[in-house]
Amino acid sequence: MDAPYRHIACCIDASEASRRALAEGRKLRALGQARFSLVHVVQYPVPYSIGFTPQPAPAELLPGAEAWLSSVGDEVPEAETVLLQGYPPAEACEWAARQAVDLLICAAHRNLPQRLALGSFAHYLVNHAPCPVLVLRPPVPPG
Repeated sequence: MDAPYRHIACCIDASEASRRALAEGRKLRALGQARFSLVHVVQYPVPYSIGFTPQPAPAELLPGAEAWLSSVGDEVPEAETVLLQGYPPAEACEWAARQAVDLLICAAHRNLPQRLALGSFAHYLVNHAPCPVLVLRPPVPPG
């Protein structure tokens, strides 16, 4: 039987929701030994991108992001880590197209005010990714 996927990419951040997405990605990857990528995008702070300077310069954000992603990658030996820079959903989609990703996995975890102010990463992927997207929703609270 052919493997269901050749290249799975899991978009991650430091949230618990991303940990759940990563766990699901590992399960799917194990079905066929696909190439597995952990993708994190360093987003420049909004005040920096519109001209204010109270935020650190983008280059100052990279070392911390690299160290964090490396530590996550150490826990997932079957994965390669990919660090991108820019507007996260657009960068993830462009990278996925260049790398022939055939499944993107992400978590939906922003609340309404965050989605209104920052947009929805998952929604952007669903509408612009070059491949199918698996979106893991937060668990439903009991009751």
